[in-house]
Amino acid sequence: MSIVCITREGAMSRYSLKDRMVRSIALRKGEVVMRADFEKMGSASQISRVLKELIAEGKIVRLGYGTYAKARPSTLSGKPVPRVTLEELAQEALGKLDVPVTLGRAQRAYVEGRTTQIPVRTTFNTGHRRISRKITVGISTVRYENNYSARA
Repeated sequence: MSIVCITREGAMSRYSLKDRMVRSIALRKGEVVMRADFEKMGSASQISRVLKELIAEGKIVRLGYGTYAKARPSTLSGKPVPRVTLEELAQEALGKLDVPVTLGRAQRAYVEGRTTQIPVRTTFNTGHRRISRKITVGISTVRYENNYSARA
Protein backbone atom coordinates (compact mmCIF):
# COMPACT_ATOMS: atom_id res chain seq x y z
CA MET A 1 0.00 0.00 0.00
CA SER A 2 1.44 3.34 -1.01
CA ILE A 3 0.64 6.66 0.53
CA VAL A 4 1.09 9.89 -1.37
CA CYS A 5 3.17 12.41 0.54
CA ILE A 6 3.28 16.05 -0.35
CA THR A 7 6.66 17.63 0.24
CA ARG A 8 7.28 21.24 1.27
CA GLU A 9 7.72 22.20 -2.34
CA GLY A 10 4.25 20.83 -3.13
CA ALA A 11 5.57 17.92 -5.22
CA MET A 12 4.03 14.51 -4.67
CA SER A 13 6.16 11.47 -3.90
CA ARG A 14 5.24 7.90 -3.15
CA TYR A 15 6.56 6.20 -0.04
CA SER A 16 5.11 3.07 1.46
CA LEU A 17 4.37 2.94 5.16
CA LYS A 18 7.26 0.50 5.56
CA ASP A 19 9.68 2.90 3.83
CA ARG A 20 8.59 5.75 6.07
CA MET A 21 8.91 3.64 9.23
CA VAL A 22 12.38 2.34 8.24
CA ARG A 23 13.50 5.91 7.57
CA SER A 24 12.04 7.09 10.88
CA ILE A 25 13.87 4.33 12.78
CA ALA A 26 17.17 5.05 11.02
CA LEU A 27 17.01 8.78 11.78
CA ARG A 28 16.33 8.34 15.50
CA LYS A 29 19.23 9.11 17.84
CA GLY A 30 18.42 6.49 20.47
CA GLU A 31 18.28 2.72 20.20
CA VAL A 32 14.72 2.23 21.48
CA VAL A 33 11.67 2.66 19.27
CA MET A 34 8.17 2.79 20.72
CA ARG A 35 5.07 1.71 18.83
CA ALA A 36 3.49 5.04 19.77
CA ASP A 37 6.13 6.78 17.64
CA PHE A 38 4.32 5.53 14.52
CA GLU A 39 0.69 6.21 15.51
CA LYS A 40 0.23 9.06 13.04
CA MET A 41 1.67 7.13 10.09
CA GLY A 42 -1.12 4.60 9.68
CA SER A 43 -3.73 2.41 11.31
CA ALA A 44 -2.92 0.05 14.16
CA SER A 45 -3.15 -3.02 11.93
CA GLN A 46 -0.88 -1.49 9.27
CA ILE A 47 1.72 -0.58 11.88
CA SER A 48 1.54 -4.08 13.40
CA ARG A 49 2.06 -5.67 10.00
CA VAL A 50 5.10 -3.51 9.21
CA LEU A 51 6.63 -4.06 12.67
CA LYS A 52 6.31 -7.83 12.19
CA GLU A 53 8.00 -7.52 8.77
CA LEU A 54 10.86 -5.47 10.24
CA ILE A 55 11.36 -8.05 13.00
CA ALA A 56 11.41 -10.85 10.40
CA GLU A 57 13.98 -8.92 8.34
CA GLY A 58 16.16 -8.40 11.41
CA LYS A 59 16.02 -4.59 11.39
CA ILE A 60 14.49 -4.43 14.89
CA VAL A 61 13.99 -6.77 17.85
CA ARG A 62 11.05 -6.77 20.23
CA LEU A 63 11.82 -5.89 23.85
CA GLY A 64 8.30 -5.95 25.22
CA TYR A 65 4.81 -4.62 24.67
CA GLY A 66 5.10 -1.75 22.18
CA THR A 67 8.86 -1.50 22.71
CA TYR A 68 11.47 -2.33 20.06
CA ALA A 69 15.22 -1.84 19.62
CA LYS A 70 17.41 -1.32 16.58
CA ALA A 71 19.16 -4.56 15.66
CA ARG A 72 22.31 -5.92 14.05
CA PRO A 73 23.26 -9.49 13.11
CA SER A 74 24.96 -11.49 15.86
CA THR A 75 28.60 -12.33 15.17
CA LEU A 76 28.06 -15.83 16.58
CA SER A 77 24.69 -16.95 15.23
CA GLY A 78 23.82 -14.36 12.60
CA LYS A 79 20.44 -13.80 14.26
CA PRO A 80 19.33 -10.23 15.00
CA VAL A 81 20.41 -8.87 18.39
CA PRO A 82 20.18 -5.36 19.89
CA ARG A 83 23.10 -3.04 19.17
CA VAL A 84 23.57 -2.13 22.86
CA THR A 85 23.21 -3.88 26.22
CA LEU A 86 19.93 -4.70 27.93
CA GLU A 87 20.79 -2.25 30.70
CA GLU A 88 21.13 0.66 28.26
CA LEU A 89 17.97 -0.35 26.41
CA ALA A 90 15.96 -0.59 29.62
CA GLN A 91 17.12 2.82 30.84
CA GLU A 92 16.22 4.43 27.51
CA ALA A 93 12.84 2.66 27.28
CA LEU A 94 11.86 3.56 30.84
CA GLY A 95 13.01 7.13 30.21
CA LYS A 96 10.68 7.33 27.20
CA LEU A 97 7.88 6.10 29.45
CA ASP A 98 8.67 8.84 32.01
CA VAL A 99 9.69 6.34 34.69
CA PRO A 100 12.62 7.66 36.75
CA VAL A 101 15.02 4.80 37.52
CA THR A 102 18.34 4.29 39.26
CA LEU A 103 20.60 1.25 39.41
CA GLY A 104 19.54 -1.59 41.69
CA ARG A 105 21.25 -2.28 45.02
CA ALA A 106 23.64 -4.95 43.68
CA GLN A 107 24.71 -2.90 40.65
CA ARG A 108 25.14 0.23 42.75
CA ALA A 109 27.35 -1.65 45.23
CA TYR A 110 29.51 -2.96 42.38
CA VAL A 111 29.86 0.45 40.71
CA GLU A 112 30.71 2.13 44.03
CA GLY A 113 33.38 -0.52 44.73
CA ARG A 114 31.69 -1.92 47.87
CA THR A 115 31.81 -5.42 46.37
CA THR A 116 33.75 -7.30 43.70
CA GLN A 117 30.79 -9.50 42.82
CA ILE A 118 29.50 -8.73 39.34
CA PRO A 119 25.68 -8.55 39.34
CA VAL A 120 24.07 -11.31 37.28
CA ARG A 121 20.70 -9.68 36.71
CA THR A 122 19.84 -6.27 35.35
CA THR A 123 17.91 -4.59 38.15
CA PHE A 124 16.57 -1.05 38.45
CA ASN A 125 15.16 0.80 41.44
CA THR A 126 11.94 2.60 40.51
CA GLY A 127 11.69 4.56 43.76
CA HIS A 128 8.12 4.68 45.04
CA ARG A 129 6.63 3.67 41.70
CA ARG A 130 5.41 0.21 40.82
CA ILE A 131 6.28 -1.14 37.38
CA SER A 132 4.89 -4.24 35.71
CA ARG A 133 6.34 -3.67 32.22
CA LYS A 134 8.44 -6.59 31.05
CA ILE A 135 11.59 -5.75 29.07
CA THR A 136 13.32 -8.82 27.67
CA VAL A 137 16.15 -9.63 25.28
CA GLY A 138 16.52 -13.35 24.62
CA ILE A 139 16.38 -14.99 28.05
CA SER A 140 17.50 -11.90 29.98
CA THR A 141 14.74 -9.90 31.66
CA VAL A 142 14.93 -6.62 33.53
CA ARG A 143 13.94 -6.83 37.20
CA TYR A 144 12.61 -4.01 39.34
CA GLU A 145 12.98 -3.14 42.99
CA ASN A 146 11.34 -0.25 44.82
CA ASN A 147 11.51 1.64 48.09
CA TYR A 148 8.27 0.36 49.60
CA SER A 149 10.05 -1.74 52.22
CA ALA A 150 12.16 1.32 53.19
CA ARG A 151 9.05 3.32 54.13
CA ALA A 152 8.49 3.77 57.80
